Amino acid sequence: MKKKHTNTSEWDTVIESQHSLFDVNFKELWHYRDLLVLFVKRDFVTVYKQTILGPLWFFIQPLLTTITFTVIFGNVAQLSTDGAPKIIFYMAGITLWNYFANCLTSVSGVFNANAGIFGKVYFPRLIMPLTIVISNLMKFGVQFLLFICFVGYYTLNKEILPNNWILLTPFVILLMALISMGIGLILSSMTTKYKDLNQLIGFGIQLFMYATPVIYPSSSVPENFRWVLDWNPLVGLFEYMRYAYMGIGKFDVYSLLYPSLFSIVILFFGILVFNKTQKTFMDTV
Repeated sequence: MKKKHTNTSEWDTVIESQHSLFDVNFKELWHYRDLLVLFVKRDFVTVYKQTILGPLWFFIQPLLTTITFTVIFGNVAQLSTDGAPKIIFYMAGITLWNYFANCLTSVSGVFNANAGIFGKVYFPRLIMPLTIVISNLMKFGVQFLLFICFVGYYTLNKEILPNNWILLTPFVILLMALISMGIGLILSSMTTKYKDLNQLIGFGIQLFMYATPVIYPSSSVPENFRWVLDWNPLVGLFEYMRYAYMGIGKFDVYSLLYPSLFSIVILFFGILVFNKTQKTFMDTV
């Protein structure tokens, strides 16, 4: 629905159901910025409410996952880490992947998860996906701080060599957010009609992780499977993390060109699909 102000004395606000597919009122989103902040605070408080360790889970989850990957993939499977310490190698991949996977999963179910509030009160529906991306960004920030502590430790021990590319980190995180949000918005329109898709999304994300260099470097992929990495927009982002913070692998600025273009295109189509679905989703949820 679209809200617009009129000059008539009888009405202050008019809400219309008819609007263009390409109509995204960014001024309206800014007008509801207080609601966005409120939703972000709500998510942060409710996730770990009535838990014993509370926000400490932000640190515990990536640590346990990193240890598990180090034992299974590093020690048992003996996967290459391009000479980097195994702990920091896997933590780099896990930290970035967790943000992508959490955003994608949550955004893809935004209509089903918020059907109750969507059916009762009007506000720009795009507020909810933005809330998810920002809320997960806060969680990512805590885990990234833990990653930086390990980077500092291994740097002091001269086991890794960070470089000036780390200055591009905010841009890389932005690309990760845009890609996950764009794909999630497209999937959200499908989950309103096909409930089974919710189960497939979780399974699909797990499979996609193995098509992304999260637990292995790109250099270890055989030539006949290189085409998988060439089509994966996340590859350049993960290679960036390891090159910038550990000095391993190959990376140049052109490695971010494909992810940048892909993020713009997928977000554009995601918003179009989201705008179309939000008008009728209450009939199918």
